[in-house]
Amino acid sequence: MTNEDSKSNKGIELITGDPKRAIKKLSFPMMLTMLLALSYLIIDSIWVAGLGFDALAALGFISPLFMIIFGLGSGIGTGATSLIARCIGSKDKDKANNAGMHSVLLTLIISIALPIISILFLKDILLLIGAGSVLTLANEYGQIIFLGSFALLFNTLGSSILRAEGDMNRATYAIAISSLLNMVIAPIFIYTLKLGISGAAIATVLSSLVSCIVILYWILVKEDTYIELKLRNFKFNMGIIKDILLVTLPASVEFFIMSITSIVINAMLVIVGGATAVAVYTAGWRIVTIGMTPAMGIETALLITAGVAFGAKNFKKLEIGFNYSIKLAVFISVILAGLIYVFAPNITWLFTYSSNSAILAPRIVDFIRIFCVFLIAIPFGLASSSVFQAIGKGHTSLVLIIIRDLILSLISAYILGFVLHLGADGIYWGIVVGIILGSAISYIYFKIFLTRLKKDAVNLNIN
Repeated sequence: MTNEDSKSNKGIELITGDPKRAIKKLSFPMMLTMLLALSYLIIDSIWVAGLGFDALAALGFISPLFMIIFGLGSGIGTGATSLIARCIGSKDKDKANNAGMHSVLLTLIISIALPIISILFLKDILLLIGAGSVLTLANEYGQIIFLGSFALLFNTLGSSILRAEGDMNRATYAIAISSLLNMVIAPIFIYTLKLGISGAAIATVLSSLVSCIVILYWILVKEDTYIELKLRNFKFNMGIIKDILLVTLPASVEFFIMSITSIVINAMLVIVGGATAVAVYTAGWRIVTIGMTPAMGIETALLITAGVAFGAKNFKKLEIGFNYSIKLAVFISVILAGLIYVFAPNITWLFTYSSNSAILAPRIVDFIRIFCVFLIAIPFGLASSSVFQAIGKGHTSLVLIIIRDLILSLISAYILGFVLHLGADGIYWGIVVGIILGSAISYIYFKIFLTRLKKDAVNLNIN
């Protein structure tokens, strides 16, 4: 056995073994990976904040559209991870390789379509969602991001393929390279080269491109990964496309739903507080997203272990992994929410260090303190959605997301913000209330589903 084979087998042994151990081992590198991936948004916001609240508001209007790109990449990655993990669980390496190749094909198709759509329709879309006051800035940033969508999409897919086979270290290294590079070159492009908000977009695309090159080197040149992305392993199979899309489309639509939610929230905030309220939401949400990192990292680890357990028809392991992931995520989220609440003024300074944006500080502090409750509730919903994606029931996950984000959160935000006349704070509390209710529904529904699954397994003499 070669050293490369040994490395590959170590990851496979981990994800097919004790689910608690696998989740612990996979979660913490995944948290770091998520944190580094989110740093694109965080770093851009911090540097762009120095240009003034107009630029920050422009970023806020582009963020939901950027979420669509991220959602497509994450959706394909989730679909590939789910299918590859199930193939590993059922010991079908050929199908795992073919699934990887099909996911690359889907990424290439989307990478060609997105820039065309942005060139033709981006300005109209921005006007439609209320970005008229900062249209030029938003369009400058958005066009560059959409034109560089291949780098962003493949970066996400490549990391997902590495994670699917338990190779968390290199998945983390790849994201670390792009994030740290972005951190260094963003201020150079924005301020030294005087490119402004366009410089932030260029830095994001270039840093992602470097990460893509590193991932391609590992997979295509070094050839020491479990998944082999080679033409000889590609046999077009509509069944594999369908299997990936059954998870990819709902997972991608989930991000689209989140984007729609953000767009509607932005529209509500424009009514009650103008572009300033949107700037507060943009900066505050970046901080809240950091706080969600532990739950999202654990959710991704659960996606892998649950997929493997389901592929092996080991429903006991699936249940153990689900329960453990929620306990771990809630424990960490409680601690993190407490720290964020206490140090909210210090964290807010990162987004209000310039005289142009200092006026936002008190409002951002209020925002992130409200959302500390959100951080404690979200693990229940994320874990439930993750398992449904892992077992190939992406449509179920999608329905739960729609109930949580598009229905409960927006209705609650409208009632508290407009009906009860609580303004921006009412809208923020409405989002939190919707998330709490939606996460509770997701958790209860999954527990009912799992009970039925175990009964069916007993009837069929499985486990």
